[in-house]
Amino acid sequence: MNLKDKVLLPCGKSIKNRICKAAMTERIARADNFANQKHLKLYRTWSEGEIGVLLTGNVQIDRNHLEGPANVCIEENTYKEQLPFLKKWAEEGTRNNTHLWMQVSHAGRQTPGEINTSPKAPSSVPLKIPGKKFGKPKALTPTEIKEIIKKFTFVAKVARESGFTGVQIHSAHGYLLSEFLSPDINLRNDEWGGSIENRTRIHVEIIKSIRQELGSDFPISVKMNSADFQKGGLTPEEAVVAAKIIESAGVDNIEVSGGTYEQPKLLGLDKVSVQPKRSEIRKNSTIAREAYFLKYAEDIKKHTTVPLMVTGGFRTKEGMERAIKSRACEIIGVGRPLCANPFAIKDLLEGKIDHLPSYEKTLSLGPGPLSPSSPFRLIQALNAFGAQAWFYQQIKRMGNNKTPNLKMGLFSAFRRDAREDKEAFRKLKNKTTTHT
Repeated sequence: MNLKDKVLLPCGKSIKNRICKAAMTERIARADNFANQKHLKLYRTWSEGEIGVLLTGNVQIDRNHLEGPANVCIEENTYKEQLPFLKKWAEEGTRNNTHLWMQVSHAGRQTPGEINTSPKAPSSVPLKIPGKKFGKPKALTPTEIKEIIKKFTFVAKVARESGFTGVQIHSAHGYLLSEFLSPDINLRNDEWGGSIENRTRIHVEIIKSIRQELGSDFPISVKMNSADFQKGGLTPEEAVVAAKIIESAGVDNIEVSGGTYEQPKLLGLDKVSVQPKRSEIRKNSTIAREAYFLKYAEDIKKHTTVPLMVTGGFRTKEGMERAIKSRACEIIGVGRPLCANPFAIKDLLEGKIDHLPSYEKTLSLGPGPLSPSSPFRLIQALNAFGAQAWFYQQIKRMGNNKTPNLKMGLFSAFRRDAREDKEAFRKLKNKTTTHT
């Protein structure tokens, strides 16, 4: 059993190898949130990298609930206008027998305040992050929840119509479906809240609806947290139960991740926390492992048979193959290395390298107290989110038909990304005003 082996999914489709490009927000859509030429160039590049599955960044179901101003959004009243580009996107991303799965999402209370000052969420529990603006959430009504289920189904239908070979339902990192799973955010006392079975109900209804609409042969994946790593949040034990429920609903893959905007463990950041008093620290033995969430996947695997994917931290061929051979997971998710070297997996599979590049280890505001290991929480955060911006910038460069710039400084990337986001918010606002 090695990385070049095929993966057979429950729906009958197979993946050419064990590697998936993990979903990473691209933020390169037009002001009207339509896909464009940049997506075509970016995904054509990745499709030439001998990767089994390419997962898109989060494609939103509601323009009032974006994760960022330049997300792609698919809505029933406008989708036909961007359908030609969606089909071209699928054509480019499925070259060389590559799967292209559309990640479908709703940002919930993590919708930026510049987009929505009163976003919908399971309950009215606000998100407070220093330096960021988020609105006061409004609790969804049962009717609105059913409408959201329909929207997820519609976007999945468009994905298949466009030529995407699968979809992933995003239920991790604090977005809407992840919020439903979290007992400290979902305070509902109706059929959509309370027990873990009720908190998973929306997932089951979405999966069943998509399956009914698209049939039994279309891959459906769910990305879920192994834990929120926050006191009062989703626990690893509850995540196991949720995974069993999601599996029984009829999915082909579960991707195991973790953390939220408040506890960004998804970035491998155990020292960075917006609410340190509520943060739950992982064991040193877990932190020391190459992959952030492998231990949690092992626990889920004991109770499920669906193919699992683990993303976050994998850098060595040895570590990846060990995870596969131990049957902790069937698919390895890789993200950041592919932002600055889109052919890194090809090199790994061909034996040219045995270790993926770890660019994040060289990114820093400066030495000593300015480094990621700084004793100052603000400096830790600036390094973390500056590194994130550096990878965003590399993605944008590839979308603009440029090669990654490995000499780009962290602070320069941080400032440029903030400037581009500000301009994207302005364009989004102008476009929205024009349409109303």
